[in-house]
Order: sequence, then C-alpha cells, then structure tokens
Amino acid sequence: MLGNHGLRDWLASLPDNRICSLRWQSILRYATVTFIVSITLSGIFLFRRPEGFLRDSGSHYFEYFWNQTEVADHPIDQLISDAHTFHENLLKQRSFDIPSAAARYRERRGRHPPPGFDAWFNYAKEHDAIIVESFFDRIYADLAPYWGLDPQTTAERASSWEYVVRVRDGVANGTGNTGAKVPWLQLWTGLVEEAAPWLPDVDMPINYMDESRLIVPWEDVKSLVEKEQASRSVKPLAEVVTKYSGLAKVDAKGDVEPYNPKWLGGDYWNLSRAACAPDSPSRNVTQVGLAELPVVPEDWEPEYSYNGYVRNSTAAMDPCYQPHLRGMHGTFVEPLTMSTSKELIPLFGGCKLTVNNEILIPGAMYLTDDPFYSGGNTHGPPWRQKIDGVVWRGVASGGRNKKENWMHFQRHRLIEMLNGTTVSGMEENSSRTMTFEMSPIQKYDFPRRREGTIGNWLEKFSNSGFVNLLCFPADSNCTYVRPYFHEVESMPMKEQYKYKFMPDVDGNSFSARFRGFLLSTSLPIKATIYAEWHDDRLMPWLHFAPMDNTYQDLYAILDYFTKDKKGDKSAQFIAEEGRSWGARVLRREDMLLYVWRLLLEFARVCDEKREMLGYIDDLRPA
Repeated sequence: MLGNHGLRDWLASLPDNRICSLRWQSILRYATVTFIVSITLSGIFLFRRPEGFLRDSGSHYFEYFWNQTEVADHPIDQLISDAHTFHENLLKQRSFDIPSAAARYRERRGRHPPPGFDAWFNYAKEHDAIIVESFFDRIYADLAPYWGLDPQTTAERASSWEYVVRVRDGVANGTGNTGAKVPWLQLWTGLVEEAAPWLPDVDMPINYMDESRLIVPWEDVKSLVEKEQASRSVKPLAEVVTKYSGLAKVDAKGDVEPYNPKWLGGDYWNLSRAACAPDSPSRNVTQVGLAELPVVPEDWEPEYSYNGYVRNSTAAMDPCYQPHLRGMHGTFVEPLTMSTSKELIPLFGGCKLTVNNEILIPGAMYLTDDPFYSGGNTHGPPWRQKIDGVVWRGVASGGRNKKENWMHFQRHRLIEMLNGTTVSGMEENSSRTMTFEMSPIQKYDFPRRREGTIGNWLEKFSNSGFVNLLCFPADSNCTYVRPYFHEVESMPMKEQYKYKFMPDVDGNSFSARFRGFLLSTSLPIKATIYAEWHDDRLMPWLHFAPMDNTYQDLYAILDYFTKDKKGDKSAQFIAEEGRSWGARVLRREDMLLYVWRLLLEFARVCDEKREMLGYIDDLRPA
C-alpha cells in the first residue's frame, strides 16, 4: 500500500493526460455517491410522514429546527406541536379498502353503513380521497335528531320545500324559482348530479337565506337524539335490508304546498340561548343593552384555550359558553334577515351556529370559480417573497349596523384593531375605542405591548379597511361612523395573497373566502361562530391559526409570528401545511364525497325501514 510520499511520487510520474483522467474519475465517483446520498435523504424527509406531503426547503428547515427544540418557549409552540402529533395519530386511522372502512363505520356509528357505501368508497379510492371516519362526524351530529321524527313526515316535508335538489332514477334536478337570486341552487344541483347515478331517490331542501333558520330548544333536541341512540344496532345479516324503499309514496301525492312551521322574528339572542344546556352560562342571560360598549369579561380564561390562545376551535364557536358574544357579534345584535323556527324540519345549508339544527353541506361559494371567493388560479408567491404584513378587505357586514349598534359588530372591531392611528391613540391616552379595549398586559405580555408601540407597528404592518360601510339607513351618509372609518380601495384576492397574514372573520354568516385563504400561500387567522362541513378535517395550529371571537389574542398572535425567525418559520409552516392539506381534503371531489355520503344517510333517515337498512357485502362469505 502506498504511503503519502509514495502516492505523491507516483502521481508525479504520470503523464498529464493520465492525471486529468484520474481526477475526472474521482470527481464522477464522488458526484455519484453524493447524488445517491442526496436522493436517499430526500426520500426520507419528503415521505417520512403517512400522508406523504411534499414540502419545500422552508418547511424542512422548520421541521429540523422544531425537532431540536425541547422546551416550548411560548404557548403557541406547544399548540403547534400538539396539533402536529394529534394529526399524525389521526391519519393512522385512514381506511384504504372497503372492509376496513365498513368496520370503522360500524365501530363509530353503532350500525351498518348505508346501502351504496361500496360505490361511495370506490369513488373515494379512485380519486385519492383521504378517508378517516371521524372526518364525517358532522353528518351524524346533524342527522341524529331526525331519527327521532317520523320518516315519512320528514320525507314529505323535504320534498315539498320551495328550493330542492331532487334525485330521481339517478338524475338530479334543482326545483324552485330562484329568479334573480344568487345561483346557489344550480351550484348544489351540479354537485349532486355527479353522484346521482349511485344515489337512491332523495330530496335535499335548501335554506336560501344567509342566516340559519332552525333553533330547536335544547330539551327537544336531547329527547330526539336519545331516540337515535336507542335505535343503534348492528343487525344480524339475515335481518338487514340492502335496498332503499324509495319515495314512491311521496311522489304519488303530487305537488304539495311547502310545510311552513311557525316562523319567528324578534331577539335572536333570546331565541338562541333556549338551545343551550340548562347549566350553560348563556342559558339564563338576556340580551345586553346596546348603549353599553362591548367588553370582554374580566379574567376571561375559557376552557377551550391554553394560556390565552384557542386550543379547541370547535368549542370556541359555541355561544352557550360565551354570553359576552351577545354584544360582540352582529348575528346576536341585529341580523340582516330573520325567520326562525323552533320546530325541527329538514333543511340543508352551508353554515350554522352550534345552536342551529340545519344539516350542513359545503357552502355554494366553495363550488364556484368566481375569483372574488377563490382568488382564481393565483394562490400567492412563495413565503419568502411575500409582504411582511397583514391584509383585510371586505364590507361592513355582519348584520344591520346603524347608529345605535355598530360598535357591537365583529368586522368593525377587527378594522379598528388593525388601524395603527387608532391604536396609537389608545396607547398614548390609556383609553379604549368604541369597539374594544386593550387586553390586560398580565395576560398578553410582549415587548410591543409593554412599550406601547403596537400602533406604530400597525401603521407599517397593516393594510386593512372597508370597501363599503353598508350603513343603515342608506341615506344616513354614514355620519355615525365617519369619525372612525373611511372606505378604502378594493383589492383583488390575488393581490391580497401577496401578504403573509390574512385574518378571516364572519360577515352576515360564515366567510366564504376561508377555503381560498387555506389554499393560498398565506396564513389564515380564523375566528368564527359558524360551523361548516369541513371542520372535522382541519386542525387549528397546523392548517390555520385560530383566534378567539373577542379578538383579544390578535396582537399576541401576530407578535408571535413576527418577533423572530422561529415565529416566521412557524407561520410559514402552518401556511404551507394548510395549503397542501387543503389541496388533498377540500377538493371538489371531497365536497362531492361528503354530500354523497350525507344523502345516503338522509335517504335512510327518510326510509320506513331505516333501522334495518344497511350495507353488508363485506361481511358475506366470499
């Protein structure tokens, strides 16, 4: 074996062309080894998680950095870590074939899957859908009370409603005179039409109002749900009926006038609290006097939060445990329209409060290609090329805002909170505004708060405002809000996507832009009291940043994400996770699968043999 000197002497004795050849062989050899190692490591990093997400170097850096951090320096650190772990465990429950999907169904629902379950699952598999049984929990929570009603009555009322997506003999049609109304019925019909060849005859009656319309008292819902629970049974195979009875009896009655229960107006809060449990904080709390400015309860530490930040975003929606929302959300102050019933009738809609009883379907706005809601095909630049700021554009909706009540509306509060001049005045004078007061420093203690520089920071960081003040009456010239707000130029969604942070709050009902925000390269900061179809498949602090409906945590959330490199990487991580996850579970195919399964279940609810109906092919001998 040659030593160092011998090697040098040997190389010196070689001709120049031979030395060059050896050098190139070495270079190629090392390049090959490097390439193989690189590919191997890339495979490990790219595919080491069950869902096989592909990420760019920003997320790789974050994961590496996160794994080196043994101590959570901030509550949000812990919330992000917990969300990541929970989601990883959730994905271990994914079903990849019909037998496992049916078994998980029986375990979770206490009965056989509905007939047609196999066609539904085959479509899901063919379209690379992620099937986790808990993703569909909303369907069963919504339908549970209807099991306590007579199935024939439910079917007749569904069929006779004024706006219906109707499936007969494998064909879907929308019925009802929508006239000059928005084309939601057509959009929902188009979705159902894709599944219609595999659906039984079924009717989907549509709520065409922005606001939810059903608020059944808590005691009545409890009684109905107990009937559903008592009916659960995995029937012996010999007793199972595998075909729906159909709607021939309903159709034989011909055209029937829509069933209209008693529709109520008046105070929406007082109607809502009747749907709260008797021992809940809101049950016996009446509406607040609107002359008083809105306030967050002193020492507000709800069970759904962790050290001041939302942990459970579903619980954070519930007004039954937040009586102060009666003076902080337009839905409870003065909704734009109101026609509410205490009677349970079949009605489907795109959103609802936790106290409402509609059956949720994907919002029609999620089915349109209108760039007003989606931003079009542009989802924003990469994170490192974004404007380091927060952006919001919209109208001053949320209900009928007027001189006596505007300070109680959620969108007005958001825009005042993002106005640097307004906040600087608060800090200089230790005062409050018409819509909010600063959260106590003992709860949210960070340098900008201590130094009184949030306002100065927002002047550079925030680009937010109303494009229409929507004042009432229209001829008021908005004199009552002109001292506090002015209208700004609108900004297309594709331009908003150039900013890092995008708050998303309720209007007259849910925000129809949330799906677009999730699919963008920006970070949605979400506060809502409205439930939607997708809630069970989205994880706060992994796919979006949740915010309390008081917005008291807004500054602290923004401070966490902007104070240092780790915060910025955390924001980038959530934005990228939300986008890649949304691209897998919020597709049109996923909305179709949700509605398809919902209609299989609703058809069963309307069937006189519903307790015997089921899919059992996976249990039959081969």
